[in-house]
This record gives sequence, structure tokens and C-alpha cells, in this order.
Amino acid sequence: MHGVNAPTPGTPPGTPPGRAARLAVPAGLLAAVAGAFAYVGVVDPNEPGHYPACPLLRLTGLYCPGCGGLRSAHAVAHGDLPAALQANAPAVLGYAVCAVLWTVWVVRATRGGPPPRIDPPPVLLWSLGVLLLAFTVVRNLPFGGWLHP
Repeated sequence: MHGVNAPTPGTPPGTPPGRAARLAVPAGLLAAVAGAFAYVGVVDPNEPGHYPACPLLRLTGLYCPGCGGLRSAHAVAHGDLPAALQANAPAVLGYAVCAVLWTVWVVRATRGGPPPRIDPPPVLLWSLGVLLLAFTVVRNLPFGGWLHP
């Protein structure tokens, strides 16, 4: 039986996995995210034809909460935080939250602890949803033009 906590060959049952095994998944995730950011950093989303257009924007002319996310990732990859925030501030906040959670995960894995459990209370999820809805509405109103990607 091979599972996440299965011992490696030659290791007695019940022996906790080594540090390298505990860090394998966070390292793999980091490699995938770094690869994605590197690709978006090289292939400019500001140049037409490289990425598909947002279906909502194409069909209705309205910006969704994700519009500008690739532009913000491109700006982050180039170290241009003001441009990233202008393209899509919630996306940049999301990148930061993911980086913090990943760091906590690595620290816990290094110390032999369990990965962080993400179990936000419903009020937080509803609040985030309301904030994203408000962001979407405001960026599509005439006075919210400064939020356009």
C-alpha cells in the first residue's frame, strides 16, 4: 500500500517521512507557479494574439474580476508593482496571500508539522465575494475607469 505517509523502502513502518519527502509537494508547486509566472513574464499579455480574450469582455464589453490578471502577473514578473496593482489589484493581493500560505507550509514541513489547514469561516468567504462583486461593479461604472486593466 503506497500512500502519502507510506514509508520508503528500507524504512520501518511508522517512521515519519524525511524532510526531502515533506518538501517535495511544496517544491513542485513552487516550480509550477514559477514556470507559469516565467511564461507570462516572457509572453506579454499586452500584445494581442498570445492569450484568449476574456469571454465576458468579448461578449458584453464588461470587465470581470479576473480581467487584467495576466497583465498583473506579467508586471509582477518584471517587478513593476504599481503596474500590477493597476492591472488587477485583487489578483496581486491573491498572489501575496498564496505566497504567505506557501511560506507557512514550507516552514511547517521543514519542522515536521502538518501542512496548514485552510478552513476560512463562511463570513470571510462571503465578505471576499461581496468585495469582488463590488470591485467588478465599480470597475465597470464610468467613475471606475481607473480600475480598468
